[in-house]
Amino acid sequence: MPLPFNDMPANLRIPGVFIEFDNSLAAQAEQEFKILVIGQRLTTGTVAEGVPTRVTNEVQADEYFGRGSMLAEMLRAMKAKDRFMETWAIALDDNAAGVAAAGAVVFGGSPTEAGTLNAYIAGKRVQTGISAAQASTAIATAFAAAVTADTSLPVTAAVDGVNQSKVNLTARHKGEAGNDIDIRLNYYGEATPKGMTATITAMTGGTGNPDVADAIAGFGDAWWNWIVMPYTDTANMVVLETELTLRWGPTRQKGCRAFASYRGNHSATGTFGSGRNSPHVTCMGTNMAPQPPYIWAAVNAIAAANPLALDPARPLNTIELTGLMPPAVADRWDDDERNLLLWDGISTYKVTSDGRCLIELQITMYQLNASGLPDVSYLFINRPETLERIRFEQRARVAARFPRHKVSNDVNARFGAGQPIVTKTVIEAELIALYQVFIERGWCEDLEGYKKSLLTEIDTANGRVNWKDEPRLIGPANVFAGLVQFRI
Repeated sequence: MPLPFNDMPANLRIPGVFIEFDNSLAAQAEQEFKILVIGQRLTTGTVAEGVPTRVTNEVQADEYFGRGSMLAEMLRAMKAKDRFMETWAIALDDNAAGVAAAGAVVFGGSPTEAGTLNAYIAGKRVQTGISAAQASTAIATAFAAAVTADTSLPVTAAVDGVNQSKVNLTARHKGEAGNDIDIRLNYYGEATPKGMTATITAMTGGTGNPDVADAIAGFGDAWWNWIVMPYTDTANMVVLETELTLRWGPTRQKGCRAFASYRGNHSATGTFGSGRNSPHVTCMGTNMAPQPPYIWAAVNAIAAANPLALDPARPLNTIELTGLMPPAVADRWDDDERNLLLWDGISTYKVTSDGRCLIELQITMYQLNASGLPDVSYLFINRPETLERIRFEQRARVAARFPRHKVSNDVNARFGAGQPIVTKTVIEAELIALYQVFIERGWCEDLEGYKKSLLTEIDTANGRVNWKDEPRLIGPANVFAGLVQFRI
């Protein structure tokens, strides 16, 4: 009886021993994980807009997208957390119709002692030496020079043409992101030299973000497991959410989660979260933290990527958001406030006693089903992540086991041994065997329930195998509630 060779010539007559290899029974699916960062470039960058580019270190990031650019700084923060995750970037140019945000610092008084002025711009410290009795105009000139010297800052500085004691700060990029550039003094409790004053005008006036559709055009057919989204304006969020939904669908099967962050007070953050509803976007509420939300989104994404790659079902609780600075103690949200945000589709973090930020709970922004009713099916990010991996493993298993097979609806036929034929019994056996692997990995549970849920249809006329299964996903252990009924 003929065996199911793939490459052995049917008319081979010359003498010899000829052995063909077939790895269909040994093949193990191995997914290549990649994270994609979207952000604005400067004209000093060497990589044009819309070109997917792999970045392995911060030096490359500066060269490709311009030192001090949004994108270069996002990549710098990510590489400080994880240098091994494969990281790609797609740059966007500023919106030609946009406006750059602006702020200012006005110096006054007269220092009665020498010291150091410690200003923080987007969480980066800018130090200016102060001498006793130094004129406010001289302080302004020195401060502007100090800002200019740090080319990684997201702003440029210039002494005002009218008020020589005032330094005007302008965002390097046009767009709304510039409004979230924080300016403050003495973040770590430093003291401003006595006698002098520094009055800060917050960054405002930035309008016109780039169109994220220009980045999506560069996605191509690549599978990006995670995307860093620096913008939270409604127009761009809708465009990205639509693309993520399409990628999640059964014909493309390249779903991914996008990481965003929102900076604002508790009310504004809750309102923003309640207005979105995507199972493929997760958004961290930063509160009034020093660093811009695009940095938070980048660090959150890279902090989550490797743990999710290792085990998509395991929650991200307590993962450190390396390098991120929390808000001032008085501004931090308490348990009640963070709990409310978790009902608004906003992920939360906690702050340790030594000032480190740790993921408290990473959720998606999905809150309501198609009928507008509350729905927790995609609440935790682990659920779409695990389903994505299950689908990938099933696709890989079927493709490896049945590359050139025939289909039959006759489960009782006595086909010759080794015949490449798929029947209901054969496909169900493979799916059940794979489900046992999912259980071993701690992704799923209830093997017997899965077997009962499995429904298979063989369509010989169209050469099609259909199946329906119901994997029961492992849940994250988030809440432990005990009742102590004491006795005396």
